[in-house]
Amino acid sequence: MKQTPDRLFSQPLEQVPDFAFNEDVVKVFPDMIKRSVPGYPTIVENLGVLAAQFAQPNSVLYDLGSSLGAVTQALRRHVKAEGCRVIAIDNSHAMVERCREYLHAQDSMFQELLPVEVMEGDILALEFQPTSLVALNFTLQFIAPEQRPALLQHIRQALLPGGALILSEKIRFEDHIEHELLGDLHVAFKRANGYSDLEIAQKRSAIENVMKPDSLEQHRERLLAAGFSKVVPWFQCINFASLIALP
Repeated sequence: MKQTPDRLFSQPLEQVPDFAFNEDVVKVFPDMIKRSVPGYPTIVENLGVLAAQFAQPNSVLYDLGSSLGAVTQALRRHVKAEGCRVIAIDNSHAMVERCREYLHAQDSMFQELLPVEVMEGDILALEFQPTSLVALNFTLQFIAPEQRPALLQHIRQALLPGGALILSEKIRFEDHIEHELLGDLHVAFKRANGYSDLEIAQKRSAIENVMKPDSLEQHRERLLAAGFSKVVPWFQCINFASLIALP
C-alpha cells in the first residue's frame, strides 16, 4: 500500500473545519493513523490473531467502521475457520471505494483468503447476522455517546456463544494528573513522528468536536450493561487501548 505523507494541517488555516473522512483524508490515512495512534500496527495485526481464536465455522465476521480495510485484511490473513466470511462496513464513500481497491489487490497476492463484502452504510442501522467476531477498531469514539449503548446491545444480541467483540479506542482517564501525563506523552509521540506543533494543534481542533473518548471504566460499565459477561483489556499504548468483550 503506497503511503502519501499526511500534510493536511501543515499550513495555517483561518478556520479549522471539523474532521471528516473525506477524499483528502483517505489519501493520507495510512500515514496519518500510523503517526497518530500509538501501537496501531500491533493492534491491527494482533486483532487478526485474536479473531482466529474466536471465529467459528460458517459464521460472519464484522469489521465495523472498516476505513481502508486494515482490520479486514488481518482477519482474512489469520482466520482459518471453514466457511467464514467478512462483512466490512463504513459510512465514508471515499473510504469504501479505496478499501475495495486494496482488498482486490490483496486477492491477487494471496490464495484462499476469506470472502469479503464491503458495504457503504451506517452501522447504527445494520441488521446483524449471527456472528462470532465483531471488530470495532477506533470507531465507537466517532458515534454520538447516547447512541453507543444501543449499538453494543445489537452486537451482543448477534454474537454467538463463544464469540467476541474486540473494541479499540482512544481513552481518557478519570484521574486528572494521569490524563494530562498520558496526553502529553501522546503529543510527544506525534512530534517524534514528524508532526509540527501547528499540525498537532490544528488536528486537535478539527477532531475535538467529532471524537468523544470514554474512560476504560465507562467502556466496561457500558459493555456489561449491554449484556456482555466479561471485559478483558488486552493492549494499551499511552492513551490508546483495546478490549475483548465476551458474551
